[in-house]
Amino acid sequence: MQFIKSIIVTLLIVLPGCFTMYAQEVTFNKDIAPLIHRSCTPCHRPGESGPFSLITYEDVAKRASFIKTVTRNRYMPPWKPDVHDTLFINNRKLSEKEIQVIATWVNNKMPRGENRKNTTIPIPSFNTGTQYNRLPDLVLKMQRPFLIKGDNMERFIVFKIPYELPDSANVEAVEFISANKKLVHHANFAICAAPEKEDIHAGDDFINVTEDDRSKYIQYDAFQKNMVYYGGWIPGAAYESYPKGMGWVMPRKGVILLTMHYAPQGKEEQDISGLNLFFTKSTIKRKINLISIGSGGIGEKDIDPYFFIPAEKIKTFQVKVVTPGMDQSVLYVWPHMHLLGKKFRAYAVSPKGDTIQLVTIPEWDFNWQELYRFKHLVKIPQGSVLTVEGSYDNTSNNPNNPFHPPQTIYSSGDMKSTDEMLTLVMLTFPYQKGDETLELVQP
Repeated sequence: MQFIKSIIVTLLIVLPGCFTMYAQEVTFNKDIAPLIHRSCTPCHRPGESGPFSLITYEDVAKRASFIKTVTRNRYMPPWKPDVHDTLFINNRKLSEKEIQVIATWVNNKMPRGENRKNTTIPIPSFNTGTQYNRLPDLVLKMQRPFLIKGDNMERFIVFKIPYELPDSANVEAVEFISANKKLVHHANFAICAAPEKEDIHAGDDFINVTEDDRSKYIQYDAFQKNMVYYGGWIPGAAYESYPKGMGWVMPRKGVILLTMHYAPQGKEEQDISGLNLFFTKSTIKRKINLISIGSGGIGEKDIDPYFFIPAEKIKTFQVKVVTPGMDQSVLYVWPHMHLLGKKFRAYAVSPKGDTIQLVTIPEWDFNWQELYRFKHLVKIPQGSVLTVEGSYDNTSNNPNNPFHPPQTIYSSGDMKSTDEMLTLVMLTFPYQKGDETLELVQP
């Protein structure tokens, strides 16, 4: 009898909570909109890389079954790093519970619902032309639209964008922009200072390094020797921003050398791209450094073994670099490989033998490469050994292999997708005591 009473008491305690949980209807305004606006809308809105908008109830409801499928199989939202190694502030990954909430909403015929204030949830407001939290102080673009031929050929074009300011400016954020992001596989930009007497408008506005005589590029060499900052963009990436008192200084006069990698297109289309720049009156006390390790950077000749991948082989390569100078604090990391990439990992081992995880991409995807920003600055002590490791699949079983049958692939120092690269770019500051406890926020 006592046993039966215990069961009844337990049910009286537990069941009301269960009924409450299941009685609360999953609605768009209460449950789905916050997830979509956080993890999907930044790319899925006008002017960004997503092929359609996911902002309003109508936007989401008409693609509800599709959203249920791509979130369940984790194809969307794209987030490639292993979240168990390191925590990144720009993580878009949905939890298992959030994925189930989306599925429940779809299965229950997508009720719109109301928010806590008993009104329809407001559509998020966005600043036109930027993902940052305010409008840019300066916009610098190509001087005229560029025509991409519809011949299914990838192209690398370097555009020169000259500029002059009243004075140098402290940069708190920089953002790549494009009128047609779906054409762009990736972009790199170099901010180069120019002497006061330099004619920054002389010469070619752009050089087609895919089809033109590459010797024409020599006219840009003088600018590259005075490069003060270097950055980039890949689909899915947003702006670069820096904590208060950190950043870099935009020279009063100079050029931007904007390298565009245009993906193959089946029809002619135009693009005009450039940069949004956000300035601050705060003094830049700590200037950010960009360090590139591996192909095209430090240790390029030390990649082990020699960087070539025979046909029908899977191979793994490493490059190790000792941290010189002083302790460093890392803000962002940007891993990079091409079509044969299979797995990427970067880590450091301190002089005391501690392993510092930076980023692991268990299943590399050439179409989703981005800058990963840490929640806390990561300290790399002086004398640490940085290791960048990449595995490549050059077999017929790799659906991304550009050659059928497979061919031997080299790292020629070129940027063609059919070559290969093993690169880690890091944005760092000289370390200061307490950096690793500094809580970073996403603007």
